[in-house]
Amino acid sequence: MKATTTIGRRSYSPRGARKFCTRHLLLACCFAWLFGAAAPAHAVYAIAQFGEPKYPQGFKHFDYVNPDAPKGGTLVLANPNRLTSFDKFNPFTLRGNPAPGIEMLFESLTTGSSDEVASAYGLLADDIRVAPDRLSVTFHINPLARFSNGDPVTAEDVKYSFDTLKSPQAAPQFSVFYGDITKAVVVDPATIRFEFRQPNRELPLIAGAIPIFSHKWGLKKDGTHVPFDQLAFQQPIGSGPYVIDHYDGGHTITYRRDPSYWGASLPVRVGTNNFDHITYKLYADPTARLEAFKAGEYDALVEYISRNWARRDVGKRFDNGELVKHEFRQHNGAGMQGFVMNLRRPLFKDVRVRKALDLAFDFEWLNRQLFYGAYTRLDSYFADSPQQASGMPTAGELAILDPLRAQLDPAVFGPMTVQPNTDPPGSLRANLLKARALLADAGWHYRDGALRNAQGEPFKFEILDDSGAAMEPVALAYIRNLSKLGIQASFRTVDFALIQKRYDSFEFDMTSLRYPDVQVPGTEEVSRFGSKSADEHGSDNLMGLKSPAVDAILQKLVHAQTKDQLVDAARALDRVLMQGYYVVPQWFNTTHRIAFKRTLRYPATLPLYYSAEDWIVSTWWLAPPASGGNAAVSH
Repeated sequence: MKATTTIGRRSYSPRGARKFCTRHLLLACCFAWLFGAAAPAHAVYAIAQFGEPKYPQGFKHFDYVNPDAPKGGTLVLANPNRLTSFDKFNPFTLRGNPAPGIEMLFESLTTGSSDEVASAYGLLADDIRVAPDRLSVTFHINPLARFSNGDPVTAEDVKYSFDTLKSPQAAPQFSVFYGDITKAVVVDPATIRFEFRQPNRELPLIAGAIPIFSHKWGLKKDGTHVPFDQLAFQQPIGSGPYVIDHYDGGHTITYRRDPSYWGASLPVRVGTNNFDHITYKLYADPTARLEAFKAGEYDALVEYISRNWARRDVGKRFDNGELVKHEFRQHNGAGMQGFVMNLRRPLFKDVRVRKALDLAFDFEWLNRQLFYGAYTRLDSYFADSPQQASGMPTAGELAILDPLRAQLDPAVFGPMTVQPNTDPPGSLRANLLKARALLADAGWHYRDGALRNAQGEPFKFEILDDSGAAMEPVALAYIRNLSKLGIQASFRTVDFALIQKRYDSFEFDMTSLRYPDVQVPGTEEVSRFGSKSADEHGSDNLMGLKSPAVDAILQKLVHAQTKDQLVDAARALDRVLMQGYYVVPQWFNTTHRIAFKRTLRYPATLPLYYSAEDWIVSTWWLAPPASGGNAAVSH
């Protein structure tokens, strides 16, 4: 149904940046030599969180690209997400919806690779120097780096970008996300130093991942600036490989590969950005989007709805080979997707109530009847990754959890939470009986035709969603089960723009949401689950979780000094979150389902951790006319 795999590597853009994150996927890193306090600082081309970067000094290109891919042609794509229109080019402010693909205009000091979980290589920066005390990182800017207007990228521009993103004019999540970076210092015109509040192995990479834009963006002829939070359709001035060619009415936009792009020969860019033009067409709903693809209106479709893949992604163009269907293996952690409860609502305050709502969800029935057996039930916030907790807590996990014992449910210290199952000998009836008992313990009893509390108020809530027909059958099946408990649930669909506003102001009861996966969890978890974010409008903490115990575990996570410490903290966090029943978990799979025109080509070696849309845009290419476009797939 909804997307179950998105980003394999960590994105250091908070949710307020909205769609910016897909091409700036940078991983928390720090050198192995940083562990010794006596080790001298020195500048290097790349850094890795644990061990050494995969690619050595002087490498020519990443393994998962085709360095000889021909350049040219136009790639036409549809909505890369549920966005149906856009009203700005600025992806860094809270209000409005940025144009799809706008992230292609901006680059950062470093970039990650898609075949290792925690590394970063110089992009705008040509060397990186982390201080021995880990309280700062210094980047030297590549003298070739240029903005789209021809200006050199300077340390002043980097400082301007950082200061602007931390200011009230940018989405508020940036100030949280960059909170432990105290300031950016211009050392000289080509050198910038970021200073940290405290040592943190992730901070050098957070600094390296800051999107950089020119201080001239929004500059008017009279020398004054359009306020950053009012930038709408003013042309961004970034240093990326594409610029805006033209757009139409907030529904179509075309980007042109910049012939003067400064970084085309960098090892991290060889074999990428192969299309001369990239066009996005935004369709009003998923049905129109699918039919437009089958009619040949755009070139590639990433399919997230299993029944479409089985029954609707068919037709004469598939039969004659003009359109190709293929499932591509990916190794992204599964992340978490589910029905998220808004803890700001009194209805969801009691963990017994939340557990009862989980018991009413019949995944096995859905997988048989709607999903063609394509999915696996989620049972972790870090499913299908080393950070997934299982069995009894390990000694490392207990070292984190024991000091918090008085604040935690004793069940946290027992076996890992297991999701209810309706396969024999289990059954939905047995699960609903357990749910009824939990609800009764929490003060909810059936009378006068509804489940009611002591004040006679009915148990009633709304499930909010914007994916329409895709999620509706799932929600309705869930609602039928809830009705057997006397719970009055309803399903409401709204468009993307409205649901984003509702999310930003936390105006919902329950919603279907996906937390993008990360291979090495870190600061983004603080934004998602930290108490400070719960009251910050537009934050990632949609559930409104406020837990001192969770906050303490998050601090252990972001300050982990070894891989084992990080895994222990993530697993401890997983146990506490799962035992809290804040989300009714849904499902995941391990492949990207992509349908595409046979004239498109992709590299022989697949990346490991990647989003399908970004992979298509960044590394695919158009078959040259001489090939006749007859081969459905070319490696």
